[in-house]
Amino acid sequence: MNSPNYPKSSCELIPHTQLNDYCDCIAIDKDNLRATLFQQQGDDRLYQMLIEARPHLFADVAVFVNEAIIQQQRHLIAAIESVIALPAYQHTVLAYAPRSAAFIPKARGVFLGYDFHLTSNGSQLIEINTNAGGALLNALLINSQKTIHPEWTVHTPAEPESAFIAMFQTEWQLERGSQQLRTIAIVDEQPDTQFLLPEFMLFQQLFERHGIRAVICDPSELIYRDNGIWHGDVQIDLIYNRLTDFGLEAPAHQALCAAYLANAVVVTPHPRAHALYADKRNLALLSNKTLLQELGVDNDTITTLINGIAPTVHVDAEDADALWLRRKKLFFKPSKGYGSKAVYRGDKLTKRVFEAILQGDYVAQTLVPPSERLLSLDNQKVALKLDLRLYTYGEQILLASSRLYQGQTTNFRTVGGGFARVVIIADEDHDE
Repeated sequence: MNSPNYPKSSCELIPHTQLNDYCDCIAIDKDNLRATLFQQQGDDRLYQMLIEARPHLFADVAVFVNEAIIQQQRHLIAAIESVIALPAYQHTVLAYAPRSAAFIPKARGVFLGYDFHLTSNGSQLIEINTNAGGALLNALLINSQKTIHPEWTVHTPAEPESAFIAMFQTEWQLERGSQQLRTIAIVDEQPDTQFLLPEFMLFQQLFERHGIRAVICDPSELIYRDNGIWHGDVQIDLIYNRLTDFGLEAPAHQALCAAYLANAVVVTPHPRAHALYADKRNLALLSNKTLLQELGVDNDTITTLINGIAPTVHVDAEDADALWLRRKKLFFKPSKGYGSKAVYRGDKLTKRVFEAILQGDYVAQTLVPPSERLLSLDNQKVALKLDLRLYTYGEQILLASSRLYQGQTTNFRTVGGGFARVVIIADEDHDE
């Protein structure tokens, strides 16, 4: 691949439309990261977990995004929020939600994640997640890296950790008013085996630095008694829910579910948030003009949604022949899926897998090919796919991040890939 002869130290000379092809600025300072973590923890264990045990967690390059794309996405998020607030929308999606989603908490749900693929016309939303992981890891990445160029705008709060703490405090205040938030449990199945365990540990440290006692635990370690959830002899005020049993339906989670429904503990994110935002079937509604009109959505909002969301339909066995004919232009996802599990590109489908999809609960989404980020590996240019994730709370964008990968979906196993810093470039920052 022939590259323009841009000076390596002068990436500000590169036209902004070519930064993702030719800018090889280092996006992580490992020495600074080690020092930061050592200062917080007093040893190198967390650094070893992040960098040595998970060598492809952080990418070595930044991803550059035009400011207009972020503004387009902000406008889309506001449109989605306006539809989700409609009683008619809620009635429709709650009809196929678990029973726990009928309970209406006051908390909104922390760390909503909007995942986009970038296109020639801006971007397309491909997924919404309610337990989007990686926000604190990306804040750590931003705070522990070498400066790229001071004239470039980085889309992040000046103090992202402060914004995160404020979000949890807001969730607590919405439910409990002026009472003090004393204890938080970060809950996931067998957390010691989870790939993002280091992030759990970072959250634990963050909470404790702000005077909140925090534990990391499996839901089996929690007991519902005396009108509260207990971890040993400690009553838990708030559950930071990282479980992928979004409706708390599994037998092992019945105690937690009962406590949540009795308002004996604050849970965030909670089953209703997943039902309203993250069930994949919702995208089939949000990208369907006719259904949106039936809900009473105004034309401007409908246009924003149709232009910004990858067209999605719920898989119906009656449409099998048509879906099979169109399969090469489709991506199949389980309605309640997460983490790219059991997803299939249509052009790689076998008849056997397709039959299983028809018997399951799937959506089919129009394939939106991801854009690419070129980076230099062993003196060769290598193309990695990228997606863009916005972490939000309500309509507020807390953080923008990207994931670089090769293969069908994000995997954190790609050399050179992983979470990448997002740098927002305004039009006036570079000449075309």
